[in-house]
Parts: sequence; structure tokens; C-alpha cells
Amino acid sequence: MKFIKSLYIHKQLYIYLAVVSVCFLMSYWFPVLYSLAWILITIVIVLLFIDLMLLYGPKNGIDARRLLPEKFSNSDNNPVPITISSLYNFKTFIDVIDELPMQFQKRDFSYKTSLNPSETHNFEYAVRPVDRGEYYFGHLNIFASSLLKIIKRRYRFQNEQMVMVYPSIIQMQKYDFLAISNSLTQIGLKKIRRIGHTSEFEQIKEYVLGDDFRTVNWKATAKHGELMVNQYQDEKSQPIYSVIDTGRVMKMPFDGLKLLDYAINSTLAFSNVALKKHDKVGMLSFSKKIESFLPALHKITYLNRILETLYNIDTQFNDSDFGLLYAQLKRKVTHRSLILLYTNFEHVSALKRQMPYLQAISKKHMLVVVLFENTELDNIIKENTEDLQSIYHKTIAEKFAFEKRLMVKELQKHGIQTILTPPEKLTINTINKYLEIKARGLL
Repeated sequence: MKFIKSLYIHKQLYIYLAVVSVCFLMSYWFPVLYSLAWILITIVIVLLFIDLMLLYGPKNGIDARRLLPEKFSNSDNNPVPITISSLYNFKTFIDVIDELPMQFQKRDFSYKTSLNPSETHNFEYAVRPVDRGEYYFGHLNIFASSLLKIIKRRYRFQNEQMVMVYPSIIQMQKYDFLAISNSLTQIGLKKIRRIGHTSEFEQIKEYVLGDDFRTVNWKATAKHGELMVNQYQDEKSQPIYSVIDTGRVMKMPFDGLKLLDYAINSTLAFSNVALKKHDKVGMLSFSKKIESFLPALHKITYLNRILETLYNIDTQFNDSDFGLLYAQLKRKVTHRSLILLYTNFEHVSALKRQMPYLQAISKKHMLVVVLFENTELDNIIKENTEDLQSIYHKTIAEKFAFEKRLMVKELQKHGIQTILTPPEKLTINTINKYLEIKARGLL
């Protein structure tokens, strides 16, 4: 039974049988083809037995491994390396069919190659998950055939391999590396000149272009005969919270990824940068109830706890309770903190209903409300209108886009900082706003 399950007919055998069938049919008019047909079918049967002996002679002719990491990074291209080794003493032709997790909805994965005797071949393909959770890979199927290409022998490896999909670790590492290498401007991060400074003195140094003239130390200048300035330390260990709205407004997808997952990926990358800047980081998620809360701490190992908490966040289909958020922050966050609130409002009226709570939060904390641009609307606005229906769609899209800008004005009018960003630029714009607030000493 195991032998039968692993035996597959190569398409070339069907071609041979088709030729034999034609010869039998044509023999009605050309009798000489009848003998030829029997000769051909005999050759095919002999070749079939030879192919069986070649492929099934060794107990294990092929060895293969799928090398999965412990974690996948959500919304990124994650490599899946595969290594195949031939134990045959003749050249084999290989078809690789990997059974991908059901979340990818891809059933046509195929890779073809050939292996010389005792050769090992390595290759990789990439998968892009758009949901967090557990992903199960099925069998790694290897179909081997000889030069005769009459039959194929199937080998199966590594069924039910599981990998966890976490918030974007790749994105976090990307911004971490660029921050260390001082190459932030390559990906859109701005260099912001520090306008103010804290009162904590660090050292006296020579003046360089761009230093604040208010920091000139005239006594040191007279002593050294050149312009000297006082250098002050940026404030550190400031509490910073990422607050994620998990209500129904965050269910909207862009490029296959929910707004919630954009916010989660941004929170992880931003928290890593803030920790490297020696600030305390914490997080909170809420909808109709407070789902998770981590107090602000400054420990690099704390990032693992944030990662695990973010992994378990999911979108709810309720309207979020901003009154509950205000009460939680008032009770749990007693020191003035930077609050990054990831949420979304589609109408000005929805914002105005929550404005009293946002104002109350901003009186005690530095509140930054992060709103998302609807990039699909931008595409409609940019389209050329050629009929009445297109004009109608474009007018409605412009109305929604205008309301987004109106929300920003409304928040700024009440002294609340805002970020209006396309989903794909969320992390960059969030880190820019954080650096701007730190540079200007607004917290």
C-alpha cells in the first residue's frame, strides 16, 4: 500500500500510451501498424519496469528538509529555506510541492530542479503573512523521476511543522540597525535640531555651527580665547505609552493588513527605539474594556514582554470606550507621560463625541493622536473622471479626505498633537514625532 501511494505516473507515459493507441486505431487501415503497436507497448512496459527498479531500488533515494525559524514576522517577506540531497547514483529530476499553511490560501506552490548523483541543492522562497497566530505547514513533497520519465516516486517530509507569526520583528530590527548606523534619513526619518534643552549640565565644549547661542559660556570663552558653549543632557527615563484602540474602526484592511496590525508593528519598533533612547516604555490596549496594560519601565528585556502582549491583541467589533481609557490612565499613569494613541475616526462627529476625554487626557499628559489616511480614497481622487458616476465617487472621496484634515485641525485647536499618516508610513512618522517632541523638550 505504501508503494502504491508513493507511485505517480509521469505525463510522458501518457504520451507513449497515446502513440500506441493511435497505432492500434490506424491498424484498421494500415495492418502493418498493428505489429508496430505491440512492439511499442512492449518497449513501454520494459521501460516502466526499468524505471521502477531505478527509483525504488534504494530504500531512500532523496533526503529533504524545510528549515523554519521559530518565529515569522508579520507583514514582511519571511524566507523559507529548503535543502534537498540526492542519494541516487544517477541524475534525477525533482519537483518540489510544499503544502503551505491555509492562511496563505496558496495551493499551487511548485519548484523544479535536477540533481546529479549525491548532489545537495539549497533554495528558498518567501511568504508574507498578514495575520498573527500559529501557522501549520503540511508535507514537504518531493517527486523524483529518472531520465526515462515514465513514473515519479513521491517522498514526504516534515508534516505539521508549526511556526508562530509575531508582530514585525524584521521592521523593528531594521529601524534599530539604521539608528545605530546614523542612516535614518535613508528611510525618511528626519534629523531634528534641538530647540530647547534641559537644565542638567553635561560639559563645556567648543562652539560648532548650529549650537544655541543662549548656551554660550562667556567665562570659558574669555579663558580659552574661542567661543565655548555649555552642553546639556537630553532628559532620559521619561515614561512613554503606546495606547492601541482595538475597536471596530481598526478592523479596516490596507494592503491585506488591518490597521490594528500596522499599529502593533509600529508600537514594537517605536518601543525599541525609545528604550535605546533610555526612556521608559509601556503600552495599553482597549475597546469596551481594558484588554492589556504594561506599566512604563526601562529594561531592554522588557521588549520581550511587550512583544508577547502585542502578539495576543486582536480586533474587537465594539465601539471603544474612551471614558474608560481616561479613567485607566488617571488611575494607573500618575506621572506626566507621552501618550501615543493609535485610533481612527471616519467622521468629525465621531471625533467630537470623544473630544472631552481626549482633552482631559491632554491636560495631564502629552497626547499624540495617530490617525490613518485612507489611501484607497486618494486613488479615487487622482483618477480622471469621465462620467457622472465617477464624478460622484470622486466628490464623496474628497469629502472624506477633507474631513480627515478637519479632524487634525480640530485636535490641534485643542492643543493635541496629531499624526495623519498613510498606514505604510506609520512607523516612520511615529518615530519622527517622538524625536521631534524629545528635541523640543515638550514632554
